[in-house]
Amino acid sequence: MTLVSSANTPPRLESREAAMSLYHLLDPEVLANPYPLFRRMRSEDPVHWDPFLHAWVVTRYADVLEVLLSFSADRTPTPAQLDEMGLSSLNPIASVMVKQMLFLDAPAHTRLRGLSSKAFTPARVEQLRGHIRDITKNLLDGLESKAEIDVIAELAKHLPAIVTAEMLGVPTRDHVQLKQWSGDVAEMLGNFQHDPGR
Repeated sequence: MTLVSSANTPPRLESREAAMSLYHLLDPEVLANPYPLFRRMRSEDPVHWDPFLHAWVVTRYADVLEVLLSFSADRTPTPAQLDEMGLSSLNPIASVMVKQMLFLDAPAHTRLRGLSSKAFTPARVEQLRGHIRDITKNLLDGLESKAEIDVIAELAKHLPAIVTAEMLGVPTRDHVQLKQWSGDVAEMLGNFQHDPGR
């Protein structure tokens, strides 16, 4: 499934389209089992205008490939689109987002992907294996005295942020801040509940 933003909003929105909006993923029951919604979108309207997202939602594999291979990756909303959605306060953030690899076409995308891929070659990841094991052991050593631990909060929350900080050359003592920034960016990219104040 992919989303493609567009300034070309259809002239009227049918109730059927609104009923199939990805907005329903905000409902905990739908989020727990989104597959009936996805199946319905694929079968009834595989290239679907989502009025809440102000974007086209493409749900069939072949169509997603066509979009990804044949069209521009430049799908960050323009200031005009954000204004239209009542989100003009996000324009400063959008101006930064358009510089990220995810939203760039070649040759800029190719250059950045080439640089970043060097950090994730099989040989580089294998070199990190022992060090990641050491980080994990250190985190667990700090929890030895506890009778009970929350594995997510006390281990899984910290481990990826520490490893990522090291890979980026950020001091590991700043891993909590790095995780917070990462969460903020994820909220912008993947959460329908945008809070312009945040």
